[in-house]
Amino acid sequence: MIHVFECFVTWILLAVPVCGLFQSPSSKPSSHPDGGLKSECLWNIMRLTLDEALAVGSQLEIAAINGTDIIPLSPTLAAQCGYSMDSDPWGNTKVFVSLLGCYVDNQADETFNLGLRIQMYGDGLSKKVQHDVTETCSYSRWASREILCDRNYMEVSTLMVTPEVPVTMDGQKVQETWQDAIPDAVAPNSIWKMTFHTPDSKVMVLKDAHRAGYGAMTTPTRLVLRSPYNMPETYAEEVAGVPMEVFSVSTYYKQVRRLAIIVSAAACPTGGLVFTDEVITWYVPRRIPPLISSAFKILETHMGINGQRLDKTMMAIRRYKLSITESHVVIELPVGSPDGYYKSHAPDYSYHITYTVEPMLELLWRAEDTRADTRYKVLFPITTPLMPRPPHVTESRVPEQKVFNVLLGTFLHDVSLLNITFTTGVLTVTECNARGFDFQEHRFANSSKTFSLQVPFSDEVVLKHNPNPLTTVYFLPLVFGLLILPEQIPFPHPAELEASLEDVVLPTTTGFCDQDNFYISVKYGSQGDNFQIMMLHAGSWRELDTELYSLTDNNTHVSIVVPYTAPDTVFETVQSDSIRARVDLLLLETPNMWQLNDLSLACYFPLTMTECYPNGTVTALAVKVESVRNLNPKYLTLSDQSCKPVFSNDRFAFFSFSLNSCGTTRTFFDNVMAYENEIAMHHSMGKHQSRKGLINPDYRHTVSCYYLVNDTETMAFRTRPRNSDPKADPGVGQLVVQMRLAQEVSYDLFYQTEDYPVVKYLQQPLYFEVELMWSTDPRIALVLENCWATLHEDRTTLPSWDLIVKRCENLDDRYIVFHPVVADARIHIPAHVKRFSVKMFTFTTDETVLKEQIFVHCDADLCDTTKPDGICSGQCASPLRDAKPLKPTGSRRGRRAADISQHQISSGPILLSDSSNFV
Repeated sequence: MIHVFECFVTWILLAVPVCGLFQSPSSKPSSHPDGGLKSECLWNIMRLTLDEALAVGSQLEIAAINGTDIIPLSPTLAAQCGYSMDSDPWGNTKVFVSLLGCYVDNQADETFNLGLRIQMYGDGLSKKVQHDVTETCSYSRWASREILCDRNYMEVSTLMVTPEVPVTMDGQKVQETWQDAIPDAVAPNSIWKMTFHTPDSKVMVLKDAHRAGYGAMTTPTRLVLRSPYNMPETYAEEVAGVPMEVFSVSTYYKQVRRLAIIVSAAACPTGGLVFTDEVITWYVPRRIPPLISSAFKILETHMGINGQRLDKTMMAIRRYKLSITESHVVIELPVGSPDGYYKSHAPDYSYHITYTVEPMLELLWRAEDTRADTRYKVLFPITTPLMPRPPHVTESRVPEQKVFNVLLGTFLHDVSLLNITFTTGVLTVTECNARGFDFQEHRFANSSKTFSLQVPFSDEVVLKHNPNPLTTVYFLPLVFGLLILPEQIPFPHPAELEASLEDVVLPTTTGFCDQDNFYISVKYGSQGDNFQIMMLHAGSWRELDTELYSLTDNNTHVSIVVPYTAPDTVFETVQSDSIRARVDLLLLETPNMWQLNDLSLACYFPLTMTECYPNGTVTALAVKVESVRNLNPKYLTLSDQSCKPVFSNDRFAFFSFSLNSCGTTRTFFDNVMAYENEIAMHHSMGKHQSRKGLINPDYRHTVSCYYLVNDTETMAFRTRPRNSDPKADPGVGQLVVQMRLAQEVSYDLFYQTEDYPVVKYLQQPLYFEVELMWSTDPRIALVLENCWATLHEDRTTLPSWDLIVKRCENLDDRYIVFHPVVADARIHIPAHVKRFSVKMFTFTTDETVLKEQIFVHCDADLCDTTKPDGICSGQCASPLRDAKPLKPTGSRRGRRAADISQHQISSGPILLSDSSNFV
């Protein structure tokens, strides 16, 4: 037994369950039915496999069972005694034990009993899980020399010569003359001392070699020597371009009657690898000088994985290749084969991967001079250099959906997405999904994975800008926060997503008009209120004055009310009763100064340009129109240039004058009297221009008034309130005639509209006055052509009774009287007024008295007094003698010829009082 004095060191393993590997390499051995432990005898080694499913926590201890003793195996002791262990990051563990190890029960070098204790700790040392594993292996096909190159040690065992059967071996000599020099303390059949060749010689007795970390022991038939790598007494040597580590020792072994010196050597490769992205090529020297000094012949070649030989069929399936050249034994392994595993790394925060696999090479050769066989086995774990695998950001989107759909990958199974950094902050995966970003992790059959993320364009984390009015560029900068498990190594991956869509809905403008205003509605587009409203003023655009106009905003529309006389409108054309005005509006996006939309709205608005009053007064309005931009209205005059506007501004000039002034002309034709004047720019305001005469005027406006003369006007006496005061049509004079009922013969007081219906007694006088209103022209006279009474308001209904026929009273009705009219404070021209009276009466039917209301109607003529031979010869030229009797016969009064137009007036209703007495 080897006595080793050293401290126990716990082997720490990380055991984090992670599913699958890249390109589906299987680093997991088959799970043991009783919990994930599996032991196997593999020729001269035993392999124990611990599946990650059995791993608990992150701490694992392995101890050797030696009878009743439990010997914890530190890394140093394991290398010294023939134990090795390898664990991947997820807890899949392999333990290899040499059958010639320190704590193996060796039965005649043929049967080997091994025991291991596995202890795993959970979150604390108190939570311990323990498994004891024992295995019995049989192996008797030992070669004369067996060399084992494991991951942490080099081992060589040599068949020893017995005294009864002298054997001559390469490197072995029997020295009988040295027997007396061996200390008596050295027991027979044991090791005395060792000489290490580095290549210089260094001698150690057995005890010192053990203390230095070397293993040296004998079995019933073999001498076993073992050295960890990188020891002071080992040395490096390059063989056929392959770096090797060499362990060479001369061992002095005391036999019963003699001293044997055995020269042993082991040489293990530490390199010889060539990597491409697809293939790992491992070169091992075909001839290793420290091990071979003469001609030899290779008898067997085997390749395996994790200490297990593979047959040719399995090698073909895995695409492994084993070949021998003149200088090398060559093994080729495809990167990503299922016997290895991938691992993620992030040096300098850049994503890389490695691939790890553990091939085995086993050779058997025979020296031609000694006929001694050598079995050479190398367990050689290989990890590729870091291979950069920058993640790819793949963007697949349907523009109409307005969603960023990004796919990030591909990663190994040991990468997790922890968070995503947006311009507004950091969101975890859970927070992303809660926000509606739809994050998903996608796993594939080869154990790789990708991450997908959907972010709607409308979210605030998406930046937007418009390179032109119709296009929106959506920009999403983000940083994926990734984590490598189980080491918890973070690394970021930035990405920038961009999409360009012609999806801008521009604001729209609509408008309409009423009699006074423009009504403009601006409907927001998809960009909201990203514009300024500009109005065209004096040929240039200016921003809408919100204090000048009525403006309302409901977040979807802006409504603007613009009076047609506002400063930002223009007048296009002028007609006699209307004006065509226009407003121009522009929607301007700032700061790019893009014209998003515009509106030019023109409407006709009622406007009386000329009013002709019965009293001979005329008002006229001159308007500055768009075609005469330089016109200053205040310089406009009438034909008489002394007649200037009574009011003017930069757009209007208002004139008021009488028809017999300011150069107004009068013309008669047919029964019409026409007055005309002209508004124009009769002089230029230049310093050197004459102020006399009409000099090429660029503005003229003719003012005309027309009055009907020598014609009969039918007048209507209204007994109910009018909706509005009567207005003359622009440019046409209307002589207004009214009929009123006086309260007494003085004609000072009259019944008002609210007094109707007026109630009278039978034969009570009714005093009527008919007047031409507001006229001051003494050349016009008023004549009553016909007057009659009816039961109803409609003047054409029956029965009816004539009162005045052909300008004369009905002499058969002795109660009709004309009253003279003289000038006074109220009446300036008596010819404009006619008065008559009639006593209250009623209609009869079949001698039956009808006590109902009556209405009085008249037709009035207006005539020219300058033609006395016409109608204006007098109110009554010859009395009418053939009036109808006072009874409802249905006959009508005589009527005038149809070629005379008439003013029709009426008065009523007048009711007969119930207390009337019939006479």
